[in-house]
Formats: sequence, C-alpha cells, structure tokens
Amino acid sequence: MANTSVNPNEERAKSKQIGVLGALWPFLQPYRILVFGALLALVLTAAISLVLPLAVRRVVDNFEVGSSDVLDQYFAAALGIALLLALGTALRYALVTRLGERVVADLRIAVFDRVIGMSPAFFERIMTGEVLSRITTDTTLILSVIGSSISIALRNVLIFIGGLVLMLFTSPKLTLLVLLLVPAVVVPILVLGRRLRKLSRENQDWIAASSGNASEALLSVQTVQAFTHEAQSRGAFTDVTEKSFDAARRRVTTRAVMTAIVIFLVFSGVVGVLWIGAWDVRSGLMSTGSLVQFVIYSVMVAGAVGALSEIWGELQRAAGATERLIELLNADDTVTDPGAPASLSSPVRGEITFSGVQFTYPARPDAQALHDVNLTIAPGETVALVGPSGAGKTTIIQLIQRFYDPDAGHIALDGVPLDRMARTEFRRQIALVPQDPVIFATSARENIRFGRPGATDAEIEAAAQAAAAHDFISALPDGYDTYVGERGVMLSGGQKQRIAIARAILRDAPVLLLDEATSALDAESERAVQRAVDQLSQDRTTVIVAHRLATVKKADRIIVMDQGQIVAQGTHDALVAEGGLYARLARLQFTDGIAAE
Repeated sequence: MANTSVNPNEERAKSKQIGVLGALWPFLQPYRILVFGALLALVLTAAISLVLPLAVRRVVDNFEVGSSDVLDQYFAAALGIALLLALGTALRYALVTRLGERVVADLRIAVFDRVIGMSPAFFERIMTGEVLSRITTDTTLILSVIGSSISIALRNVLIFIGGLVLMLFTSPKLTLLVLLLVPAVVVPILVLGRRLRKLSRENQDWIAASSGNASEALLSVQTVQAFTHEAQSRGAFTDVTEKSFDAARRRVTTRAVMTAIVIFLVFSGVVGVLWIGAWDVRSGLMSTGSLVQFVIYSVMVAGAVGALSEIWGELQRAAGATERLIELLNADDTVTDPGAPASLSSPVRGEITFSGVQFTYPARPDAQALHDVNLTIAPGETVALVGPSGAGKTTIIQLIQRFYDPDAGHIALDGVPLDRMARTEFRRQIALVPQDPVIFATSARENIRFGRPGATDAEIEAAAQAAAAHDFISALPDGYDTYVGERGVMLSGGQKQRIAIARAILRDAPVLLLDEATSALDAESERAVQRAVDQLSQDRTTVIVAHRLATVKKADRIIVMDQGQIVAQGTHDALVAEGGLYARLARLQFTDGIAAE
C-alpha cells in the first residue's frame, strides 16, 4: 500500500487563531440578505431573553403588595415575550441553517472545481482519498459551525455583554465582584485553547489519512485479495484509524478539562457573589426582586461563558478544517493557462512538434524521462512509438495533452505552443485511448457518450460497431443501457478497452492518441479493432504507443525510443534492415514467437 502524504507530526502551517474562519467570508457575501436576517433574528431573541428577568423582578417585588390584575398583566406579558422568543428562535434557526447548507454546498463545488482541473503532478503530492475527506468531513465541520455554532456563539456573546450591563444596573457592587472572576476564567481558555487547536488539526489530518488508506485499498480490492493481503490492509487501516482515534481522544479530553474548569470557576464565583447578595437583602440594601433579577442575569452570563467555552472548541476544529480547504483552493498548479490564450486556426490540421524537449517527472527528480527530443508529426500521419518499458513513450502521450510542462523546449499543435493556449482549447482536438481504460459507474451508452456528450444514440452505436463492441454490448442484460458497475467491474478487460476505443472514435478529433490500445484484446477482437483504427487514422494524426510490434507494422513511421531519447525512426522494413534496437525487438517478438502476428 502506498503511504499517504499526510504526516500530522511534521511542521506545517497551522491556524494561529480562529480568524482563519474569515476566509469563508467570500462564500457568505452572495447571501448578505440571509446573513442580515439571521443577525436580526439573533439580536431580537437575545434582547427578548434579557427582558425576561426584568419582568420576573416586577412580579417578585409586587407579589405581596400588588393587585391581582397587575399580577395577571405581568404573567400575560411574560407569555407574550415567550411567544416572541419562540418565533424569533425558529426564524434564526431556519435562516442560519439554510445559510450553512448553501455556503457549504458552494464551498464543496469550489473545491471540486479547483481540484478537477489540477494537473497530475498535484495528485503525486496528495492522495485522492484525502481530497475526498476534505470535501466531505471538513465541510461537514464547517456546516456545523455556520449552521449552528457561530449563531449560538454570537447569541451568547450578546447575552454575556447585555447580562453584564444589566447586572451592573441592578447591583454595581455585586457586578464588580463577578468581574474579578473573569481573568480566572479567561486564562484556562487561552492556554488550553491553543492545545485544542493543535489537536483538532492533527485529528482532521489523521481522518484524511484514514480515508486515503481505505480508498486505495477498496479501489484495488481484487489485487488485495489476489495476493492475500487482506490482513496487512486491515492492519494498516486499523493503525491509521487508531491514530485518528487517539488524536480525537486527546482533543476530547482537553476540551472536557477546559469546560470543567471554566464552568466550575464561573458557577462557584456566582455562588460566592450571591451569598454576599443574600446578606444585602437581609440588610435592606436591595430588594428581593432585585436579587432574583441579579441571580437570573448571573446564571445567564455564567451559562453564556460555559457555552462559549464549548463552542470555542468547535470553532477551533472548524478553523483547522477551513485551513485545509483553503489550502486546496489556493494550491499552486505546475500547469496553468495563459492570461491571454492563443487560438488554433480552423480547421485543425493536427501537426505536432517537439522541439528540444527535456522532461523529468516531479515525483522522480533524479530520473530524466525525456532528453532532447525533437520530433515533427505531419498532419494525418500515423506514428508509432516503440521501445522498452520506461523509454518515454507514454510520457510523449502525456506531454501532448499537456498534463505536464517540459523542463526545456516546447511542444506545439499546428505551430501554436501548447502553453500559449487554454488547455481545453487543444484538448478538444484530441481523442485518447489509454492503456488502462477508464470506465465510469453508469451505462455502456453513457460511457461511450463521454467522448462527445451531444452524440445521438445512433452515433454511439455506430462508434461501438467500429470498435467491435456492438455485439457484446447488445448481449448485455439491458443492451446499451446496462449498468456496468464501478470501474466497469461487470466487463472483461477486452470489453473495457473496446468501449474506450468506441469513446475515442465517437469524439472524432483530428488527433488520436492510442496508448497500448489493443493490449487487452484477444486475437480476433484485435484484428477487428485494428481495422477500425486503420480506417479511423486515415484522416487524422495518430500517435500509437505499442509493445506488440504487430500492431504498428503499417504505421507511416515508427519512432524507436530508449532511455528518453529517439534512437531511430523509419518504416518497419527499413528499421529491421538497419539492425539495432528495433530489429532486436522484432526478432524477439516475431522469430521467437513472443508476440505472433
């Protein structure tokens, strides 16, 4: 199993404060009306909550001296306030929850939009499973914060501030005694909050590592089972999951300790202050109603502090999640589109030019993949790339699609350098059949239509017939509408390859790239597909990568590559007569019968 790129113990940038949540503001801006409505409802409910103790004070102070009508009015007013509080709270919940769902949906879309366009070099640095974890787990944390925690935090801040002001209005002496407790409460929040933030980020990193590990194992489940690697895979997943749990356990413990300390200090302080207040009532320095009012405000303020200490942990986790998502949104890509892209002339002729190209894969900086490659492929020419494994053949295919940029030299289509065009501009002119065909979890019809989304059913079936795929697709339970399973698990290797070839035929692009396109086919299917490829390549530029030389004998030109360089080129007969690497490969395949024609 490959190791994940995540190491929570290594030094990396961490959010120093919850201010990193400010990075979410661009996603909130389009919904300013919702934000304003939620804030208005929040302020309204906080204000109503602060009014209730005033009514209680009047009831208590007038309980014995007031008339029955006055008491009835006070209780009726209390019911009215409760109704307003209920309506305001419901409105706040509806607006805030809708806002959270909308922002998180936009955030997920933005991250996916960014990642789906990243070059392969990006995925050499980060596992797909980790990206998916960030899109799902991290955005769920942010949803919790936007849809709940921030709203609750702001409400408790308002109650805390408003409660303190009204406590001061009720009894300045008792309020000053309460304020002396504030430093004792703030210090543990600051000290433990710093550790909590670190543990939250570490926990999220291990969750992402766990997701990446599971994704890799499940996507390769047949290989895992074939090599009886289940125990090792289970062990690796269990190990990383236990590390995630350990980080979560330490985070939960730290948060629990912080919450216990804060609540104990707050409520013990309040009890002490109320003890003094009780003596003031006995001494006639304040009324019973005033003490009850002060008690209620004290409980509200204490509750607000306790709630804020809990929410602080949620905000810390969300800050870590936000930071990880912003890393994806701000990730640098080694391949980018120019600010003012050039355009291809129409119609596209399909001339491909490599001029002094040198290239090294970012993940393998010590092994040069291509060295000083100069190659011109004429419009409509069929060129085959042959040579031993690692010679640079597939690298040529990847550079033509500009999945990477060369370290030196340039590559051009119809004389226009690829790096001067938008990638979608020239990729529309290319059809690809990869060595490992990609089959999506949908119907056979939609898999072929992937090559040209606007194609009709008749065009799809014509492409399938040209790729020798029509007969086996028609024999499927629902024909072209048969669901082929994740990664095409219901199909054989040859059937997957023929669907991939049909997809390329349907695309009808002026440049056709075939990377071992017939490697998974039986002899009969290979002949049928080869006839289709021969016919398809007549009117377009075709680049074929093949180990089996029988499939490239008819190419207009054969390029022989070795160790990242072009060592020979010519027709099959000329290269055999010339001797050298190609002649040796041909002798091995044809004479020794390793790959009979």
